[in-house]
Amino acid sequence: MRRSTTSAGTSRLLLGLLLIAELIVAVTLVGGPAAPPASPVPVTTPTAASIAATLSDGRTVSLVSLGGPRTDPLRSRISTQMDGAARAVTEFWGADWPRDIVVVTTASDEQFRALAGGGSDIAAATTDQRIVFAPGAAAMSDDALRIVLRHELFHYAARAGTALDAPRWLTEGVADFVARPEAPRPGTGQAATLAQLPTDADLDTAGTTRTLAYDRAWWFTRFVADRYGAATLRRLYERACGPGHPDVETAVSDTLGADLGGVLADWRRWLSG
Repeated sequence: MRRSTTSAGTSRLLLGLLLIAELIVAVTLVGGPAAPPASPVPVTTPTAASIAATLSDGRTVSLVSLGGPRTDPLRSRISTQMDGAARAVTEFWGADWPRDIVVVTTASDEQFRALAGGGSDIAAATTDQRIVFAPGAAAMSDDALRIVLRHELFHYAARAGTALDAPRWLTEGVADFVARPEAPRPGTGQAATLAQLPTDADLDTAGTTRTLAYDRAWWFTRFVADRYGAATLRRLYERACGPGHPDVETAVSDTLGADLGGVLADWRRWLSG
């Protein structure tokens, strides 16, 4: 499965909007695909310290700290949020996802690159084996960390059912749907800007382009869930992103019973409402 990443700079960029709107939805999750590490990297190094926890649903979590003054506190903060993150994922995806979870907090950019292929602008990344947090994640607020953790945990849960060539705007939009709280619709003034499906290039371009791309993907999934139901959004994900998936147009038609052009037009009207 392609690695999923979350930008480290986004929480700082949008926390001002969070205070104004009093909604943590302003903390946009953004990031492009990380380059894969050259070879598998173990986390059982002499500097690694691991604790195990059992969640209320019976899943086990191994929380690994790779040393440094901020990794242990970050690991503790993640630990307190794991139950809520698992519940959010299960509420949308169902209970059929891995029972064992590995979360690693890294102490250096070098460790993060080795374990997850992530760069310095990435706060977290998910591979087939683990969720890895970059050193910069320690600076995030609890609200921002909650969103990042839920976003990445969804990718971890859905990885077996997600094709390598799945449309990224939908995989990231659904992960944000699981992670981010609801917010008032943006209204007519922003609808024209937001109601466009982002390209891979948009998702890969750091800064405001990437932030807008993730917002667009998220608002589309919000629309589908509001108009058709969250269960239908999951079916769309499975149809459009699962192994052997058809093109997006076919997946949308099969799942939503309408052609993509009509759905996008309805989405624009919905955003303006």
